[in-house]
Amino acid sequence: MISFFHRLKEMNRLYILIIFSLTTILCVTLVAFRVQYTSKVTFVFLVWNIFLALVPYMISTLLVLYHHTIKQAAWLWIPFMVWLCFFPNAPYILTDLFHLKQRPGVPYWYDLALILFFAWNGLMLGFASMMDIQAVFTARFKPWIGWTISIGSLLLGGFGIYLGRYLRWNSWDVISSPMQLLHDIATRILNPFQHPQTYGVTILFSTFLLLGYILLMQFSKVYTRK
Repeated sequence: MISFFHRLKEMNRLYILIIFSLTTILCVTLVAFRVQYTSKVTFVFLVWNIFLALVPYMISTLLVLYHHTIKQAAWLWIPFMVWLCFFPNAPYILTDLFHLKQRPGVPYWYDLALILFFAWNGLMLGFASMMDIQAVFTARFKPWIGWTISIGSLLLGGFGIYLGRYLRWNSWDVISSPMQLLHDIATRILNPFQHPQTYGVTILFSTFLLLGYILLMQFSKVYTRK
């Protein structure tokens, strides 16, 4: 454990982890306060959602720290596929704004702030995780492969948001119900005109994620340039 934190500090990642820990604690505290105040568990599901958003970040962090120990670069694709299954859970929290409405006993602005905190935290975890993955594949292969992986993952992330929000599929369904999941995906790929919602949601959210990520990458280049 000590070596793990030493490695984090060496790679200037310790403070990022601390900040994400604080923002996650803040999110959970907001829900706990609401439950205590109202005696209702209205938004407790957000705690589970933010945990799922942390999973891809934890995977990508381990990859950044220890990918050099994987001698054969081809083996990187196994943890990457696991990461990709969980990645859409991070930006997915944006769609939890669907649950926002006026509820008795709690100011509307409090619920708005609560969901926005979770959505923002999930989105930042997703982008940070994506930057990790791009850095690993750029280091082990070439920059264009890193960008290809990033763009493809963000596009699939938009589709994953649709699968989770409208078809209610989860990351672990890849293992528990693979045939049913593949059937739903294939149906929408083979019959695009029968599923306009699929393509509308996927295109809009993919565009949002892609533009947001590219902008964040440009920020990192501009403000770290000496």
